[in-house]
Amino acid sequence: MVDADSVRTAKAVQQRTGRTFHLATRLLPERIRRPTYVLYAFFRVADEVVDRTDDTPASVRRERLEQIRSAVLDDASTDDPVIAAFRSLCADGDVDDEEVAVFLDAMESDVDRARYDTFADLREYMRGSAVAVGNMMMTVMDVPDPEAARPHAAALAEAFQLTNFLRDVREDVRDYGRVYLPQETLAEHGVTEADLADANVTEGFRDAMADELSRAERLYREGVAGIRYLPADCRFAVLLSATLYAEHHRLIRDRDYDVLTATPELSRGRRLRVLARTWWHWWRRPDPEAAFYAASPVPEWSSDTDPPVGVPDPGHPV
Repeated sequence: MVDADSVRTAKAVQQRTGRTFHLATRLLPERIRRPTYVLYAFFRVADEVVDRTDDTPASVRRERLEQIRSAVLDDASTDDPVIAAFRSLCADGDVDDEEVAVFLDAMESDVDRARYDTFADLREYMRGSAVAVGNMMMTVMDVPDPEAARPHAAALAEAFQLTNFLRDVREDVRDYGRVYLPQETLAEHGVTEADLADANVTEGFRDAMADELSRAERLYREGVAGIRYLPADCRFAVLLSATLYAEHHRLIRDRDYDVLTATPELSRGRRLRVLARTWWHWWRRPDPEAAFYAASPVPEWSSDTDPPVGVPDPGHPV
């Protein structure tokens, strides 16, 4: 059983490091909200081991990740309240050890790997860094038909992760020396590592970003189609997460794809406006897909497919 002090500690971690996700988490029912705080805090603890801007040696970071792995999967002792709370949550909630292991594998790969040749390579990484997270959230939510929901949850988790990658290109290159944009996409558009390091926003870079935004939006479409499989009292919170993350795409396009000179961030006012807009469309028609397309900048179809018969082209760039 996760005690109340541990939940408060985990909640504080989310409030400090994940303001966008925290807003959506607050709208979950309490039985889901409390374990979600613990899940998110654990993910951040592991992520912060990897994402260090000091000179901590790679060997030290790998050792710390191994300590976390042993504490969670082998019941080794720990004095970290977040790790202890996550371990209790796993025991109480039947969180699959394999998902935890795959997540930690992805964190460990971040210590040594900083480039991905193809999207297939990046997707293999996201199996641990994103899809495993979505699978653990499904367990916590006790989804009635997990097999039906699973592919959609995976797509939505990947969409969130890709949005983060596209928003954080500047930070990843400058602070961590990482490039999550696939090398094949950069090469196709003539973008060099020097362009990224020097914050040189070329037409090729804009085209590369447009391609990757389009890829992410295809995943959003697949992902939100599965919200209907979630428990009814969880659907709006997940829908809001999707509209909040997708709102970054509006910011990126408003900046003409310039994510190199500054990182696009949602202000508190903008997050609240997205909440109000999403709630309005949900209240009018409590259908996750309809509300998402009405409230987000993601079009219901992409420009490389034919729109549904009888529906006008929305004119959204993708």
